[in-house]
Amino acid sequence: MLTEALTPEEVRDLWVLYSQNKDIEIRNKLVEHYLPLVNTIAGRLAISLPNHVDTDDLKVSGYFGLMDAIDRYDYNRGNKFETYAGIRISGAMKDDLRSRDWISVSLRQKIKRYESAIITLEGSLGRTPTDDELADELEISVDQLHNLEQQVSASTIIPLGEYIKSETAATAVNDPTKSLEAIEMKETLAKAIDHLSDKERLVVSLYYHEELTMKEISQVLHLSEARICQLHTKAIFKLRGFLANEAIEM
Repeated sequence: MLTEALTPEEVRDLWVLYSQNKDIEIRNKLVEHYLPLVNTIAGRLAISLPNHVDTDDLKVSGYFGLMDAIDRYDYNRGNKFETYAGIRISGAMKDDLRSRDWISVSLRQKIKRYESAIITLEGSLGRTPTDDELADELEISVDQLHNLEQQVSASTIIPLGEYIKSETAATAVNDPTKSLEAIEMKETLAKAIDHLSDKERLVVSLYYHEELTMKEISQVLHLSEARICQLHTKAIFKLRGFLANEAIEM
């Protein structure tokens, strides 16, 4: 039997009551109301994961993240709960993935080599390396490079959008006095995105801002899903490298 959706007024009343007495029954009603948020985040995170990772396991860890968010949320501060809860839920899911350490040692080594190669070439060339240049740096063929990029894309469990949300939104929620730091981080990200190729920027925009899946982006750009994964992977590692270099220089 489906539970009737709560009105905004009813949700507000539940938060007021829960902030006053922390009643478990009220908390459970709030959990039930926000449960679709867990499903949405689990489904989105699962897109970047191998098939053997069980989405239901993500939902379980996300459920506990949601309960933690409800317990810690200060309704009287007026911050949007969905933003705060999203950080806690995705964080709980990623902690669970890390604890299971599903990435093999060999793949982890390949990821480090790939990231290092991109940063090295970006620094020496002063531009985005071509596939041929990147393959030469890694001493593999272009076909092997494309295969590696698909593996790396599947292993990227902390996409850039989630990274930015966790670094800036958490700061804004927990310490409003550090909002300037969040703004500076976004400005740094904007500079980093300027270093991407046109296609990479478009993929980043469609994936993180428009929230399209890789398959949907492939249909929009008339490219194969594998190629979209490659563009996404290159963009992520180039952005990470730029942000890391900026942090060192600060």
